[in-house]
Amino acid sequence: MKLNSNILTGALAISFAAILWGFDGIVLTPRLYNLSISYVVFMVHCIPFVILNLFCYKSYKELRTFTGIDLMYFFLIALFGGALGTLAMVKALFLVNFQSLTVVVLLQKLQPVFAILLASVLLKEKVHKGFVVWASVAIVASYFLAFGLHLPDFNTGSRTALAALFSLMAAFSFGSATVFGKKIINKVDFISVTFFRYGFTTVIMLLIMIMAGTYTQFHTTTAQNWAILVLIGFTTGSGALFLFYYGLRKVKAMVATICELLFPLSAILFDYLFNGKVLTPVQWISAIILLIAIIKLSIRPSVD
Repeated sequence: MKLNSNILTGALAISFAAILWGFDGIVLTPRLYNLSISYVVFMVHCIPFVILNLFCYKSYKELRTFTGIDLMYFFLIALFGGALGTLAMVKALFLVNFQSLTVVVLLQKLQPVFAILLASVLLKEKVHKGFVVWASVAIVASYFLAFGLHLPDFNTGSRTALAALFSLMAAFSFGSATVFGKKIINKVDFISVTFFRYGFTTVIMLLIMIMAGTYTQFHTTTAQNWAILVLIGFTTGSGALFLFYYGLRKVKAMVATICELLFPLSAILFDYLFNGKVLTPVQWISAIILLIAIIKLSIRPSVD
């Protein structure tokens, strides 16, 4: 009974985190469209990092134990999973102007494809049987999800194609961060990994923001902007990430993968409730096929 209780608690934690991410991608982050992308990405990492300092300040002691290689991997995790991935995702959300938010969020779910490919190259993990088949299915489904039965049109001013490209860049970046994280997760506890990921990303984004000259937006950020940024910091930022890692300690990867499907499913629901957007029949079929392919790619045996 105790085991079942732990599994239920873990599954609920991951499910709630996934719903929070769906809410963020559809409702919160797009409402920051009046701000520059680099400034938004800096703030959504800086605010959670400040919050985490109140609880995780003891993690600074671990810095003395890090080798140069450890610091390099933390930098890569922050660069890809924090800075580049989030920049690409926010850019994609801003490009579609509330028109194809669900498509952007669903395309980001291609992350396992890139993670498995990079793991096979960088970590020398053996690619399981069927990877090529299901990865191909996922890629084809993602095309029809983004463009339906039409060819991409780059000449009419439509931003869907460009948003899809940035969403794929985000999936690649987040997948890369997952692989780099495997290099460090066995040495450092998940709380410290989360803490330093936000810390390193904040520093990287501060430099990018200074170079871009967008730091002046501190003075033009509206009260509504601040409310959304703080809400992201407490909920869909650090809050959701802690819920996810907490749940991941209690359930198997297969259960976690199923629970994470609430991310794209909740995105579809929120996009309908808040923006009145509904997928076309072709997009619905493509989305279902894409999610099945992602499950098949994520739930795999350790060896073939």
